[in-house]
Amino acid sequence: MNGLKTLGIGAILLGGTALPALAQETEIHFIMCGGEVREADQAVIDAFVAEREGVTVNMEAVPWGTCQDKSLTLAAAGDPPSIAYMGSRTLRQLANNGLIVPAEIPEELEGAYWPGVLDTVTIEGTRWGYPHAFSTKALYINCDLVEEAGGECTAPGTWDEMYEMAKMIDDNTDAAGIGLAGKDFDNTMHQFLNYLYSNGGVVIDTETGENMLDSEATRQTLEFYGRLAEVAQEGPTAWERDQLRDLFNDGQIGMYVQGPWGRGQHNEDITQLVAPVPAGPNGDSGTILITDSLVVFSGSGHEELAHELARALASGEAQYDLDLTWGLTPIFDYAALGFDAPFYEGDEFWQVFVAGIEAGGPEPLVEDFKSLQSVFTNMVQGILLQEDTVDNLVTIAGEELDAAL
Repeated sequence: MNGLKTLGIGAILLGGTALPALAQETEIHFIMCGGEVREADQAVIDAFVAEREGVTVNMEAVPWGTCQDKSLTLAAAGDPPSIAYMGSRTLRQLANNGLIVPAEIPEELEGAYWPGVLDTVTIEGTRWGYPHAFSTKALYINCDLVEEAGGECTAPGTWDEMYEMAKMIDDNTDAAGIGLAGKDFDNTMHQFLNYLYSNGGVVIDTETGENMLDSEATRQTLEFYGRLAEVAQEGPTAWERDQLRDLFNDGQIGMYVQGPWGRGQHNEDITQLVAPVPAGPNGDSGTILITDSLVVFSGSGHEELAHELARALASGEAQYDLDLTWGLTPIFDYAALGFDAPFYEGDEFWQVFVAGIEAGGPEPLVEDFKSLQSVFTNMVQGILLQEDTVDNLVTIAGEELDAAL
């Protein structure tokens, strides 16, 4: 394991050992969304308990489908968990209802996060969670289909180059050029935002909360999405991202956008190229930045202990172990924290997923996520089904987003 210049686990844990009030038994209720506790997290929790006499951590691993509702129900009933690991998309709802307290991220760590990561937990200037799992996206290309179509399998740098490659595959093989997600599902929004952020677009200003969706960048992106539909699989409104993986594995699409986990989910006999999401006419290659985060609930009576545990889990070597063993996009620039040769340095695959961070943007934070999802689904499906003009669809989406904020 690499050494740290700042905030190793021991320094964080020892900071709270001499607390006289902990002579009595204190139970920290920890809800872990996802249905499992990773070994890297469990090691930190075990060390946290060992350093604090009379403190126990009651871990409750809850599947994603019911986890948010369970946490909200407990908090609304006056029996909140002390801490929870949840999707950062829940933060505005929790914060607006006074159910969580702001995160206390150590100043020494703030500059080590990749640009934009803290925006995923920031609402109008206040940080409400400790980012703890991070993903970015990239373009996976089936080089066998590109070569079958008569082309050279090199990374397209622009939208136009991407379209021409997809059209070549569509015209000269039995496969569609690209897979598009258009189903009524959250990753339809995510897929669109990969392109929007690669065109310099913004959805919500994280400092002011201003709705920025109704813009020329959004119009250009939606127009391009309509172009891609010409060379995409049949009926994209019936498909979501993970189903596109199956089409990719079956050789039915030439390319699609996916996270780093895609590498291990694709058939070994496919010669694949992983490339940054191509840049739009007004941007640089970017990606949606999605995090899950640790949140400290209000009213448990153990807020300070919960902050200490969150900082221990989300800092330094603990976070590095989680990123490495889980196969996540690194959440920190670990070299800035004193790590020698972090796992992503010199690795072409990981560099693709790191490269798009600077131009990327966060999953927008609204109180009603379903409403947000509908804003993008309606807009994307509208262009895929040719139901309205780009201008009208974007104008309507901006108005719908206003209502969702």
